[in-house]
Amino acid sequence: MKRFVWVIGTAALAAGAFVAAAIIFSGKKQVEAVDLASKNTEALIRAHAPVYGNATAKVTIVEFFDPACETCRAFYPFVKSMVTSSFGQVNLVVRYAPFHQGSDQAVKILEAARVQDKYWQAMEAVLASQPTWASHHAPQPDLIWTHLEATGLDIPKAKADMNDPRLNTLLSQDLKDAETLGVTRTPGFFVNGRPLLDFGADQLKTLVDQEVRRAYGRG
Repeated sequence: MKRFVWVIGTAALAAGAFVAAAIIFSGKKQVEAVDLASKNTEALIRAHAPVYGNATAKVTIVEFFDPACETCRAFYPFVKSMVTSSFGQVNLVVRYAPFHQGSDQAVKILEAARVQDKYWQAMEAVLASQPTWASHHAPQPDLIWTHLEATGLDIPKAKADMNDPRLNTLLSQDLKDAETLGVTRTPGFFVNGRPLLDFGADQLKTLVDQEVRRAYGRG
């Protein structure tokens, strides 16, 4: 009986030590994330990055985004709603982190649509059609073109524009910045330079609301 109690006690101590270690590790990672963001502010926003909402808003959500990411797709309407309902206080800056196969092609399609001032319409179409083209095992980004026809995009021109070599430079910069900031999965959010440490929609809204109060003195 004493041996049984000893074994249970030892197991409990081991479990407690594991939980404590996990908490310490998590806390360390959070401190590292904050430190990286504070030391690399230039990596958060680049001149080439698309902006949604009031460009002069005092609160900026930076999202490292992958068009083939299901979570990015799920978060898009939520983030868009926060911006549109903010009365010009919040904007969104999109940075690319095309971690999935085929995502780089989707990014180039979005940027080609941007040349024709159809970026956000294309974004809606790309995300709406994501289940049809973004299979992680066999992505088919060329299928996106069919879904862009309704946006009024000049498809032949966009197909030519997506081959602009400058887009490779843009993608390389965004991926380099993602690495610098420790972004390893998408979506990765920063609000006025503060990384979203505890991922979730409610947590993101709380962080945005905190920054709105800080910037404007109200919620």
